[in-house]
Parts: sequence; C-alpha cells; structure tokens
Amino acid sequence: MAEKADDQRATISRRELLKRVAFGGAAASVPVKMLAPVGAAPVAPLETLTPQAAAVTSAPEALENLTAVESSTLEAIVARLIPTDNTGPGAAEARAGHYIDRALGGALSASREVYRAGLVAVDRYARSSKGAPFPQLSSQDQDAVLSDMEMNVATGFSPDSSTFFNVVRAHTIQGTFCDPYYGGNANFVGWDLIGYPGVRLAVAADQQRLDARVTPTHRSAYDYTMFSKKKPARARSEGGGMRHGD
Repeated sequence: MAEKADDQRATISRRELLKRVAFGGAAASVPVKMLAPVGAAPVAPLETLTPQAAAVTSAPEALENLTAVESSTLEAIVARLIPTDNTGPGAAEARAGHYIDRALGGALSASREVYRAGLVAVDRYARSSKGAPFPQLSSQDQDAVLSDMEMNVATGFSPDSSTFFNVVRAHTIQGTFCDPYYGGNANFVGWDLIGYPGVRLAVAADQQRLDARVTPTHRSAYDYTMFSKKKPARARSEGGGMRHGD
C-alpha cells in the first residue's frame, strides 16, 4: 500500500510539473523549483514504450562535448529527473542529454567544467553510497542519490551537491521542452506531453476557445521563413554544422 501511495504521489507531482510548464508556455524559462521531486515512478522498460520512443532511448548519441562516461551518467540522471511513466515519455525520449551536450559547446559553454566535475562527483558518490557507478544503479538507488544531492547531503561536490543538482535539473527542463532546433524535444515529445501545439502564424476563432483541441504543427519555429533568416547561434561539432533534427 505504501509503494502504491508513493507511485500515486509521484504521478501527481509529474502532472503538476507538466501543468505548470504548459501554463507558462513551452518556450518560456521554467523556474527550477517547478520540477517534480525525484523519488519515484521507475523508468518504463524499453519493451513498454512505443517503437519510436524505444528507438530514441536506445540509440547511441553522437558526442560533441561530453566523454562517453560523462554522457552515460548524464543520460541516466535526466531519465530520472523527468521519467517516462503512464503520462507519457520523459527527458530520455526528448533527448535532453543531447541538448545539454550540444549546448555545452555553445550557449552553456561556461558550464562545461561544472559538468565535468559534477558528473565525476555523482559517480563517486554513487559508488561510495550505493556500491556502483550511477548508470548501473537501480532506479530506486538512482533516485536516492539524486535526493541526497537535492537535499545537499551528498558529499564530494564543489561548492555543494544541491548547486549541481539544480543546474542539471534546469537544463533538463530546457532540453525536454525547448524548440527542437536546439537539440532537445526530439520528435516534439515534450510539446506533445504538455499539449503545446507549436508556433501558429494564424489562429482561427474556433481555435481560441478554452476547450479547443488544436492539431500540433510539429514544426520548429525556425522552419518558418520569417524566423529562419534570424537563426540564433548554437553549438557545432568539429568539422561541420549540425542541421535541424540531428
């Protein structure tokens, strides 16, 4: 009964997160404290996901700025911060880790050393407290490590664990609900999750009703000519650029 109650609270927390994100707008900055508390609904195994979602989750990522070890730890973290559950896909399917990796070579370049040191500290603390590197822990043990970080009791971080936790959590939210142009929100799963239809250049009267069901455009803002000529800079890999959808 206690386990069922915990799962129910986790679902409610996740739904509250999505409701707040939807209310604030998918493209807006989301305050860090809006994320649901860690600690519960386990990530759905690949066999329970749609074929498309499973392919996104299992496909290896092309690394631009993170090492393979760093990327593995980061992917495991984002998958627990916004987990896949019965309300839909999470940060793993949205490729939030891919967004962070790309941005560390551009808009988030100032955070590169923060991630380098922080991800090492996460694995070190996971080994000391749970006996294995973070990616190898069960979802319950991963949640326990993240909870310790959030409550600032995890050791080995500089300046402290909650600072790094809040950085990763904020960037995970960005990567899940951003415009796909920036490398996250793959296949628009983040926008679909919160019911954001995407940019609409014209809105009919019947689409302005509170109960209107608007068909998603599934287009980046930068797919429109009026915006594409003013694309902002983003991280690029050595030897070439990254196209929309890469």
